[in-house]
Formats: sequence, C-alpha cells, structure tokens
Amino acid sequence: MGKINGCLKCLFIFFNVLYAVLGCVLIFLMAKLTSMSNQIAITGSPSLGWGWLFAIGVFGVAGLGIYAGCCENSIALKIFSGFMGVGMIIMLICGIIVVVGRNKVKETLASAEVINFYLNNRSVRTILEDFQTQARCCGVTSVEDWDGNIPDSCECRPENGAAYLFSGGYVSGCKHKPQGASGPSQVYKQTCGALIFSQVNFLCQIVMGFFFGLAVTAVMGLLVSLLMIHQVRRHETRESSLPMRGY
Repeated sequence: MGKINGCLKCLFIFFNVLYAVLGCVLIFLMAKLTSMSNQIAITGSPSLGWGWLFAIGVFGVAGLGIYAGCCENSIALKIFSGFMGVGMIIMLICGIIVVVGRNKVKETLASAEVINFYLNNRSVRTILEDFQTQARCCGVTSVEDWDGNIPDSCECRPENGAAYLFSGGYVSGCKHKPQGASGPSQVYKQTCGALIFSQVNFLCQIVMGFFFGLAVTAVMGLLVSLLMIHQVRRHETRESSLPMRGY
C-alpha cells in the first residue's frame, strides 16, 4: 500500500506532466524568439535569458514534481513545495511588472518627445510605416510625429480613408497635410497610438492571465504537496511504531 492517497497522487502527477509539456512548449518558443533576437532588441524588451531561465525552470520543477509523486519521497516533496512557494511570489511579481509595463507603454505612446526619439531609429520607422499601411492611420500621437517628412504610408484616398479599430469598427476621414510638410496632400485623420496600445493591451492581458494563472496553480501545488508530505510522514510514523508495539 502506498504512502499517499492514490487519487491525490495521480492528480498531482497528471498536473506536473501538463506543466512539463508546457515547459517544452516554452523552450520551443524561446528557441524561435532567439532567432528573432535582433528585431526584439529594437523594442527594448528584457533579455531573452530570463525567458530561457523561466522555461527551463518550469520544465525542471515539473520533472521534480513527477519524481516526488512517483517515488513518494518526502525530501523531494519538501523541495517541490519550496519551489511552489517561491514560484507563486515570482509569478505575482511578474504579473505586476506586466501591469506597470503596460501603463508605461500607454504613457510613452502619448508623449510626442519620446516618439520622436524612437523615430530616429530607421528600423522603428520602417515598422511604423508598415503598420500605418495596414491600419490606415498616420503618426503615433499626430501627423507631426514625422517632423514634416510624411511618408507615403500616410496617404489617404477617399475610397479607403477608413482606419480599422482593433476593438471593432472603422474610423473614417482624411485631412490635409500640415502646411510646409512634404508628402501626400491627404493623410489619415486617425493616429496610430490608440491602435498600437489596443494591441499591446490585448497582449498584456494574455500575459497577465498567464502569470496570475500560474500563481494560482502554484498555490494549489503548494497545498497539495504539503498534504502529501503530511500523508508520507504519518505513514512513516505508523510504520516505525509497529516494531515498538511488537516489542
């Protein structure tokens, strides 16, 4: 007879197998992102090393949980519960960092000075021009972001002068370019800042849900591992008391 309740043990191992699969998926995604490291560096994102550490950590802790559950080893279960406690705190911190980062992006998109600084980077300019063509918008805060050199991607024609909103619907309208500016005579009235933030906000909501979801499962993993440790300890105490009773 095992030291741990059979249903609890199977459930514990099952969820750790799922997280081992998740770890493999994260490692695969990090390998893909590493091949695009140059493009990611332009956005000022954190080093991919943290992502690798997180992915390998998820896989390693899940492997430890599978071993601890199969072997019913109290030391491994204690180490696993410690990782769950630390992981819960880290996931909460990561979720809060994403919230703060989202608000920072919103402030950045509303600052013409910061936008002008980023537009000095040719790669950023190319990305924004491609976005303007697809989303039918011009500039981040306004058309003046282009400092009088308005690109052709801002050109607005009456037949397609409608900017797509990612939250749904279109905003129509063209307007004349500012006096003294070079480029198309008619530009999109809609700016790109709100459209960019809607995409960033959607992505941040997914990431926040991921981190806070992991925090909740870490709490559950901690509680289950503590219960399993209690069952192992009780079984070992009962076994050690049997010889004494016989004596």
